[in-house]
Amino acid sequence: MSSIYVSMKDAGRTYLQGKIPVQVLASITGAVVPGDRIAVVGPSGSGKSTLLHLMGGLDTPTSGSISWPELGPKRDLRPKKIGLIFQTESLLAPLTVVENVELPLLLEDVKPVEARVAARKALKDFDLETIADKLPEEVSGGQAQRVAVARALASGPKLILADEPTGQLDHPTAQRLFDVLLASIENSYTALIVATHDPAIAGRLRTTWHLRYGRLEGGQ
Repeated sequence: MSSIYVSMKDAGRTYLQGKIPVQVLASITGAVVPGDRIAVVGPSGSGKSTLLHLMGGLDTPTSGSISWPELGPKRDLRPKKIGLIFQTESLLAPLTVVENVELPLLLEDVKPVEARVAARKALKDFDLETIADKLPEEVSGGQAQRVAVARALASGPKLILADEPTGQLDHPTAQRLFDVLLASIENSYTALIVATHDPAIAGRLRTTWHLRYGRLEGGQ
């Protein structure tokens, strides 16, 4: 397929700290196409999270441009077309596990019955059926992160952006989580972009983008 999910042309992002401009990303050019498996690596503060936020439409570049030719306008990206996975716990405390997973579907006007079926299937894929009716405070950190991954996958997105998804997990748990994540999109056109410090995780993806001082360096 020659479609392009994300196209970045000299995209940069500068923030103000008080009155002082701080450039986090500088002139990023690249594209994400169907089936991509990309690791974004670099030291802390290199702009990995900011890059994913731009790609997911959570933030806007202050220079250059970013577009989603195959996915459509920015307002329609999430959650149906782009699934987001964060490093920190992101489950809503008042909702049960299954309610957390089905919420993005309900926001997309999926019928409640269909949303519940899709949510339970996603939980089953991650061996989480037994905690479906528990609250986030009643599950472990590893389980909560698996729930967050299940939530991102439940709507069948074309692009998954994962920001240090295993950063809070021990190595064996991280590898098992990544096993299921990769298996769930195997033989599909879903693209996966993972920002990670873990070389074992990065090594399991076909392409590596090296980010340093806000710029992509080699390995693209």
